[in-house]
Amino acid sequence: MPEDITAAGASIAGSVLVTECDQSRTLSEICGCNLWLKFENLQFTSTFKERGALNRLLALSPEERRRGVIAMSAGNHAQGVAYHANRLGIPAAIVMPIGTPMVKIENTRRHGANTIISGKTLEEAGEFARTHGEAHGMIMIHPYDDPLIIAGQGTIALEMLRAAPQLDTLVVPIGGGGLISGMAVAAKSLKPDLQIVGVQAQLYPSMYNAIKGDRLPMRGDTLAEGIAVKVPGRITTEIIRHLVDDIVLVTEDQIERAVAMLIAIEKTVVEGAGATGLAAVLAAPERFAGRNVGLVLTGGNIDTRLIASVLTRELAREGRLTQIAIDIVDRPGQLAAVSALLAEAGANIIEVSHQRTFSDLPAKGTLLEVVIETRDRAHLDEVMKRLGEAGFVAWLPGRR
Repeated sequence: MPEDITAAGASIAGSVLVTECDQSRTLSEICGCNLWLKFENLQFTSTFKERGALNRLLALSPEERRRGVIAMSAGNHAQGVAYHANRLGIPAAIVMPIGTPMVKIENTRRHGANTIISGKTLEEAGEFARTHGEAHGMIMIHPYDDPLIIAGQGTIALEMLRAAPQLDTLVVPIGGGGLISGMAVAAKSLKPDLQIVGVQAQLYPSMYNAIKGDRLPMRGDTLAEGIAVKVPGRITTEIIRHLVDDIVLVTEDQIERAVAMLIAIEKTVVEGAGATGLAAVLAAPERFAGRNVGLVLTGGNIDTRLIASVLTRELAREGRLTQIAIDIVDRPGQLAAVSALLAEAGANIIEVSHQRTFSDLPAKGTLLEVVIETRDRAHLDEVMKRLGEAGFVAWLPGRR
């Protein structure tokens, strides 16, 4: 199988970018290890999925190319298949589950594929794709449980170890398992002692359950929808069982923090699934302390509205953006007094609203809600202290 990955590298050369693999000095200092980032979010379709998709398409016979291909995907595999199928002149249909981010749907359509929205989950979309494909004589291009797909994804590890041969740990997101399977085969063939740690979203621990024999539930909407897979691959599960050293889970808060940190520090946009590797390192720095760690930023296809929400929520967590509720007497001059105090304390007012009707305050009182910007949590604590010293009853909503 290592030779299949080498062959895949030769096949896709020139059609898929050899993305940068750079050390991040700042993130290395924060995490307490030597951290390298593989920028697969900078591929033409903003996803590593191009690699496996192209490797699989190139293996089609002339007759199979004429019949066309079909794939099911939550977005990134769809774009990889659509883009390279269009480039190679192969008809393509893509089935995407309901709830797939609009940016991924539109990008897939832009690449010329017939895009079909069907199924509440990736598994339901896959069932529709199989039925539709059989009815129309199309070739199914599976997103992860296919040796050629796995081999294509494994080329990432070859490039990482070529760029940073000192790497001793790879932390890799897991959905269906195609990426980590290919990378594990490639990396272990070159450095058998290299540690490989898989990462899944806590809301969708399918491979974690399969490998560890657990029964953790799978539910809800995750920021890492690209790896929200309920049923992992059969081929990939066996590879992971033999070659991956451990699988860890990360929470939604940890994923959000990683997305925000990559934007703030690296100035690079990474979707939730692609940030799970950094989330895992940030969540357990003692595990990776002093090691040479490689992370794959697997994709950058995230809706701009969602980016705005993630960044705003991170500001709130850091104490830099806060909503304060203040109980004031309903008479002239009170708002001006609060505004003046906040200004003296160095806080910037972002939003102001009065609530006279829907509150439990006396009829002569009013609830003033103010969103303020502060330097950090210590500055916020100072602002709250000064409000109290001035005689105002102020609290953070939900913490009274």
